[in-house]
Amino acid sequence: MSTGLDITVPTTEATPFTRLDAVVIGAGITGMYQLYKMRELGLNVRAYETGSGVGGTWYWNRYPGARVDSQAEIYNYWISEELYKAWKPSERFPAQPETEAWLNFVADQLDLRKDIQLNTRIVSAHYQEDTGRWDVRTADGEHIDTRFLLTCCGPLSAPLINRFPGQESFRGEVHHTGLWPKAGVDVKGKRVAVVGTGATGIQVIQSMAPEVALLKVFVRTPQYMVPLKNPKYSQADWDHWTSRFHETKQRVRSTFAGFDFDFANKPWAELTPSERTRILEKFWAEGSLSMWLATFPEIFFDEKIGEVVSEFVREKMRERLRHDPDLCRVLIPTRHTFGTHRVPLENGYLEVYLRDNVEAVDCRASPIERIVPEGIQTADGRIHDVDVIVLAVGYDAGTGGLARIDIRGRGGRSLKELWQKDIRTAMGFQVHGYPNLFMTTAPLAPSAALCNVPTCAQQQVDWIVGCVDYARRNGKKVIEATKEFEDAWVRHHDELASATLLSKTNSWYMGANVEGKPRRLVAYAGGVGAYNSQCDEEAAKGYPGFAMR
Repeated sequence: MSTGLDITVPTTEATPFTRLDAVVIGAGITGMYQLYKMRELGLNVRAYETGSGVGGTWYWNRYPGARVDSQAEIYNYWISEELYKAWKPSERFPAQPETEAWLNFVADQLDLRKDIQLNTRIVSAHYQEDTGRWDVRTADGEHIDTRFLLTCCGPLSAPLINRFPGQESFRGEVHHTGLWPKAGVDVKGKRVAVVGTGATGIQVIQSMAPEVALLKVFVRTPQYMVPLKNPKYSQADWDHWTSRFHETKQRVRSTFAGFDFDFANKPWAELTPSERTRILEKFWAEGSLSMWLATFPEIFFDEKIGEVVSEFVREKMRERLRHDPDLCRVLIPTRHTFGTHRVPLENGYLEVYLRDNVEAVDCRASPIERIVPEGIQTADGRIHDVDVIVLAVGYDAGTGGLARIDIRGRGGRSLKELWQKDIRTAMGFQVHGYPNLFMTTAPLAPSAALCNVPTCAQQQVDWIVGCVDYARRNGKKVIEATKEFEDAWVRHHDELASATLLSKTNSWYMGANVEGKPRRLVAYAGGVGAYNSQCDEEAAKGYPGFAMR
C-alpha cells in the first residue's frame, strides 16, 4: 500500500549544540512574523521548520482546489506599506501556489532565510529549572539551549491520519489533504473516494470531479456553504487597497473575526422579515465569509434565529440541487444551524453531485466500518471499490501541533498529558508551569476557528514581543503566567463559550473529532477586537498576570 502519509525529515548538517536567545517552532505565516519581530529586538533567534520550504499551511496543503477563504487584501502582513504594495495578488481569493509563492517572496524581502533551518523537526523541549532555559532537541540529534521557546505550529497542523481500521490493507493510494505530495496525485480516469465534506473536502471534491472516472463522496456531516465570488485583481484594484493600508490595518484588529467587515446591522428584533431577507440576500451575493461574520451575531446565540438563517441557506442549496430529494437529504444540514460549524466557501460544489460520475454516500445512514484491500466498507456491508482514498478528515485542532512535541515544564510536567485532561491557557499565550514558553493561535485565543489568521497571529506575536521586551528592559529573565490568572482566563473563556451555540455542537471547534479529547471551545469566542483590548490592558498594567523574575 502506498499511503503518502509519512513525513520524511532529511538529515541536516547542523551544529550538534546551539545556544540561542529564542527558538521559533514553525516557518509558516506566524513563525515567519515571530522570527522577524524577535530579530527586531536584537535577539539571537532561529526558526526550525519540518518542511523543506517556508509557508506552513501553504507548504503542506497542496491538494487540488486549495485556496484562502480570506480576501487577499487582509490575508496579509501589516509590516509596512512598501511590503504590502510590492506583491499584487492575482485575485480576491488566491490559490495555494500563489499563496505559497507570496510567503516565499516575503521571506526573501525580509531576509528571513538565513535564520530558518528547514528539514528539521523539533521532537522535545524540556525546561531546566536550574538555568531557567529550555533544552530543545531535534529529530536528527541537534541540541539547542534557548531562553525563550516560541511555538508557531499553527492551529491546524496535526492531521488525523489513521482514522479507520484496516487502512494499511488498502491496495491503492491513501492521501491526507494536509500532507499532499508535492509532485501531486494522478487521479485522472481513476475511481476516487473522498472522506469528509468540510472546507477542505469541498475544495477537493469540486476540483477533482471533472477529472476522475468515479468520485464517491462519503458524507457524515453535511455543511452549509456560501458561493465564492473571486474576481481578478488589476493593478488599479491593488492600488486602491494599498491606499487604504493604514485604515485596514487598524480596522481588522477591532472587528469580531479579524476581517475588514463586521456585524453592523440593526438587531434582528428591530427588523421586519422582509428587511432580514434583504440583508441576507445582500451578503449572500457578496460571495465571502461576510455572510457568516457580518450579518447577524444572533446566529451564535439564538437557535430560533439561527434556524431562520439556516433555512434561507438551505433553500439556496435545494435550488442548486434541483430539489432532488435524495441529494437534499444527504447534502443539506439539519442537525446544526448556520454558522455553528466553519462555513466553507465553494465554487460549483453542489452541482458536482448532478454529474453521472459522482455519488454521495450517506454515512449517517451507513457509517464507514473499515477500509479493505478493494476500498471502503460501510456498515450496510457494501464495499466501495476505489483506486485512491482522499482523507479530508481534519486535524487535532489547537492542541495537536504542540502535543506531537515532548514539551515538559517545571517538575517534568508533560504539556500533552496536561491537555489530555484539561485544555487550559492564559490568554492563549502561556500555560502555568511552563516559563518562557509562548504560544500563538493556541487554545483559548483567537485562531483559525473564528479569525482571519494573519490578523490574530500578528496581534499575538506583537503582544509576546512586547512582553519579552518589557521583561528584558526590567532585568527579568523568566516570564510565567500565574495560576490565578490562568484560572481566571479559563473561567472567562468558558463563560463566553457556554453562552454560544458553538459549545453545543459536535465539531472540531469543541474537539469532538478526536476521541477522548476534553470538550472545550478551542478558540476564544469574545471576538478579536475584545481580545485585543484585554491584551492591551494587560500590557498597560505591566503584565500582572505574568510573573517575572
